[in-house]
Amino acid sequence: MTLTEPSAPVTSLAAISTRGLTKRFGSHAAVDDVDLDVPRGAIYGFLGPNGSGKTTTIRMLLGLIHPSAGDITMLGGDMPAAAAAALQRVGALVEGPAFHLYLSGRANLQRLDAADALADPRTSRSRIDAALDRVGLLSAATKRYRAYSLGMRQRLAIAAALLMPRELLVLDEPTNGLDPQGTREVRSLISQLNRDGATVFVSSHLLSEVEQVCTHVGVMRAGSLVAQGPIGDVTSAFAPIAWARTTRPDLAATVLTGLGMDEVTAVSDGAHGLLGDLPADLVIASLVRADVPVTEFLVRRPSLEDEFIALTGAGFDVSG
Repeated sequence: MTLTEPSAPVTSLAAISTRGLTKRFGSHAAVDDVDLDVPRGAIYGFLGPNGSGKTTTIRMLLGLIHPSAGDITMLGGDMPAAAAAALQRVGALVEGPAFHLYLSGRANLQRLDAADALADPRTSRSRIDAALDRVGLLSAATKRYRAYSLGMRQRLAIAAALLMPRELLVLDEPTNGLDPQGTREVRSLISQLNRDGATVFVSSHLLSEVEQVCTHVGVMRAGSLVAQGPIGDVTSAFAPIAWARTTRPDLAATVLTGLGMDEVTAVSDGAHGLLGDLPADLVIASLVRADVPVTEFLVRRPSLEDEFIALTGAGFDVSG
């Protein structure tokens, strides 16, 4: 896992790598010296509070804005020199879908496909139907876009990204505004696309969704990448929390502090602190020897939400 340590060299195994990626607007660094490592085959969750630089980073990756400094490698090619070759293998959804309200789902995709100089018009119909089928919209292909639910609109946007073969999908808040059912549909689709071989880079504000679907995460704070790696490594890098439920919380807190535990806090029904490397049975025995009546003792690994708050100091929408 990378916190603020130097990153490893760029490798050919990365779908996306950046080194020193920076974007300044005047004197403000919206993205500051970011080193991304997105392995091929990963579902990479890109997290951060509003204004942390996620969308600006994505726009630089896709060539929509130019970096102030730094290097980008995508699918083995150095950007922007390799943009023509690399970006045709990338599907993207950035800042929400934009379609014509009075056209059907299929007609909207036909317009997009016709605008793609690399798309073969002879295979347009079959590719469009395959993309619609992939996202579960083939039966609604002739329905006007204005009649689509939010979930259907997001899935149509993903279908637009799948009109040509894609090795990498870059999705900026694909579940934004969706109800729980729509969110589950998009989550399932992302998992299926990944199983079929695509690397998925997805920014999201729903930590519960990221925890369920992503293999890797990167966390942004105020333009900087403050954590990155396999999701299990990111969450395990922080000490587990030990909770002792008791009628003598102050005494329990004293015992935990005496054992060398950090961040010990007494609450109304017990005490808790960071367990560190202490064996749980040693902590329990010490509490009992000190005449602390322990009614419950548990060790809880920090969740992604806990880690996010610890890394960014910000609250986050973790509802599904």
